[in-house]
Amino acid sequence: MEFGYSDRCNALRQQLTEFMEEHVIPRDRLWHKEVKAGQYPVSFMEDLKALAKSQGLWNLFLPSLREDEPGQGLSNLDYAPLAEIMGRVFWSSEVFNCNAPDTGNMELLHMFATPAQYEAWLKPLLAGEIRSAFCMTEPDVASSDATNIQTSIRRDGDDYVINGRKWFITNAAHPNCKIMIVMGKTDPDAEPHRQQSMVLVPRDTPGVTIVRNINILNHFSPEGHCEVRFENVRVPAENLLGTEGDGFMMAQARLGPGRIHHCMRSIGQTEVAFDLMCDRVQERKTFGRHLAERDTILEWIARSRVAIEQARLLVLKTAWMIDQGGARSARKEISMIKTLIPQMQCEVTDRAIQAFGAMGLSPDTPLGDIFTWGRALRLIDGPDEVHLRSIGKMELKERGKNLGQSLKYLYTE
Repeated sequence: MEFGYSDRCNALRQQLTEFMEEHVIPRDRLWHKEVKAGQYPVSFMEDLKALAKSQGLWNLFLPSLREDEPGQGLSNLDYAPLAEIMGRVFWSSEVFNCNAPDTGNMELLHMFATPAQYEAWLKPLLAGEIRSAFCMTEPDVASSDATNIQTSIRRDGDDYVINGRKWFITNAAHPNCKIMIVMGKTDPDAEPHRQQSMVLVPRDTPGVTIVRNINILNHFSPEGHCEVRFENVRVPAENLLGTEGDGFMMAQARLGPGRIHHCMRSIGQTEVAFDLMCDRVQERKTFGRHLAERDTILEWIARSRVAIEQARLLVLKTAWMIDQGGARSARKEISMIKTLIPQMQCEVTDRAIQAFGAMGLSPDTPLGDIFTWGRALRLIDGPDEVHLRSIGKMELKERGKNLGQSLKYLYTE
């Protein structure tokens, strides 16, 4: 098992770090200022995207590229540390066309689009000319089990007619969002995992309504985590993605790498919280002593570093496994990092907030946003409990092959 960084990866890490230091981080305050003033997309985004594309820092997430497609064709293992670097600034992934949910949608289209769908939607997405949304989760059911979704996709002659409600739909409020991939039921009478299909719905189709942009706790995302209503939305039958009944399978294919990407970015965010904590405790004094002189604080720093390193290694192992055998071969590991990393992010960031004192609760630092995002990830792409249940079942199934072997270690006569 080998998951060290390749020479190509190390070169891109250096290039990406320099780009972030020179062009992205200096604009972070301006990004927040413009968004707060209601200017979105921000004034400098297209210039940064053009610069990143010109330097080859583009579509880094997509491992399989055709000859005429822009990107690097990196493995998941090579992409992992790059996503971590991008994760240090919340909005920076868009600069490199590596932002969710566009990444997952591009992967779906790459695997299942017809030639016409490829030309209409995937090419402009790969070029960073448009944005997209993925509409799966619903407010009235537990969407962590995708077989629960109730949105209806009914065939009517040469069209599909869509009715339903979705929510927490990322990107739906982005002015450049032009296409939505909508998951719903085409055959409610089929077996549970064959009831669902996906259709491509242009954002401006009559009957599509953005009801509201939902804050996550008190965090506002200008691109949106929206509630969306579909009322008698009619699209041509050729807008079907893949074939009828493949919706659940395609959702699983999309979510595997997506969960990896979230975890990679989370480690980058956690490193920011850790860096801020380490600097703060060396300059802040309480009762005449620097915080860094106190054993409790040193323990916080040590436990945080150990937790980050453990998390990173498990993410790299998982990325390596996906590269070797596909997402299905790493199902348990994907669930493991999905439960581990958000918890780790919350714990480390909580220590950083405590070290900052009242300032850690204010918008003067990114700690509130980092903590909020860590907490949100305990629900995004499946709640902890669902993944832990899967891990437990897989573990016992594997143990079943050697049932009773451990009993020989018991001290009984």
